[in-house]
Amino acid sequence: MEKKVIGRDEEAGMKLEEKDLVEEFSRSGGKGGQNVQKVETKVVLRHLPSGITVVAQEERTREANRVTARRRLLAALELRKQRERLRIQAERSKERSRQARRGTVAKRKLVEGKRRRAMIKEGRSSWRCLPE
Repeated sequence: MEKKVIGRDEEAGMKLEEKDLVEEFSRSGGKGGQNVQKVETKVVLRHLPSGITVVAQEERTREANRVTARRRLLAALELRKQRERLRIQAERSKERSRQARRGTVAKRKLVEGKRRRAMIKEGRSSWRCLPE
């Protein structure tokens, strides 16, 4: 009977598909004494679509490490999604500023044209008002 591990995915509204995950277990190291040396408590969790791999081996039980690994994977996926949003936002901002610069150049040309026409018109009036 497979237990359902409830992690932050339900809390955050994100859902991890089990078919997209590869979960491997091996013997852990560190604190835990004989338990971690005998029992495969280390969890290596790979998310196939993104290629992200996380490792959890801090806890003494496999279930606790599975929850920790899933939380880390969700955090990594959220970070990747956030970076992608920021990249898209920066691209949009760059495009907007580029278009605004084009508008500035167009305005400058318009003002130069108006000045030229004004000088031409001013020249006409001084030509007519010459004393005879």
